[in-house]
Amino acid sequence: MNYNELNYGTMTRERELSMSEAFPILMRKVYVWMTLALVITGATAYGVATSPGLMMTIATNKLLFWGLIIAEFGLVVAISAAINKLSLTTATLLFILYSVINGATLSFIFAVYTMSSIASVFFITAGTFAVMAVIGYTTKKDLTSMGKILFMALIGIIIATVVNIFLKSTGLEMIVSYLGVLIFVGLTAYDSQKIKQMLLAAPDAGEGAQKLALLGALSLYLDFVNLFIYLLRIFGRRE
Repeated sequence: MNYNELNYGTMTRERELSMSEAFPILMRKVYVWMTLALVITGATAYGVATSPGLMMTIATNKLLFWGLIIAEFGLVVAISAAINKLSLTTATLLFILYSVINGATLSFIFAVYTMSSIASVFFITAGTFAVMAVIGYTTKKDLTSMGKILFMALIGIIIATVVNIFLKSTGLEMIVSYLGVLIFVGLTAYDSQKIKQMLLAAPDAGEGAQKLALLGALSLYLDFVNLFIYLLRIFGRRE
């Protein structure tokens, strides 16, 4: 074995060691950020729901309500599209801001559904999410093709939801809710596998890799929240 081969082998082993050390750190950050975002969203939603004046302001001011919806969409696009240009601090602050705004728009579930049904559906969501995340993390099967199908199906239910704003069909809403559950159950597994593969390729736990972990946390956060909303529409008991 010559010097170049020995040097290459040493570098390869060092890189493998670096990856093995970085990967659990990055995966832990994914779930810490995701959990933090869910806590912020839940606290904000409850805080707004227990403030009649604030609830009334959001409910009666259509400009404010739609402004919040547009801001949510804009923040997701900004974080996803500009993650490489943003600093880790900026990206984290935008994620926190998104969690707060999402909490404000979700506050209305406390006015529509009973507290006990919200709690029970949350635990159902948490259990379902955990199972699918583990499946996505551990499966040897490539879920890429399934992810593409689920993304197209997601576009379909978004269109159906917009159409139903005008139709106001209870039947269509229930169909969309069941399809939504299936889609986000699948996306949870798909995103878990994609995040694992992405972070396994990270050479270290530097800022660039941490921004990828933050993006992964955002994906799983969206999966969890949407799964919760669709399950609540199916199983939630109304006030």
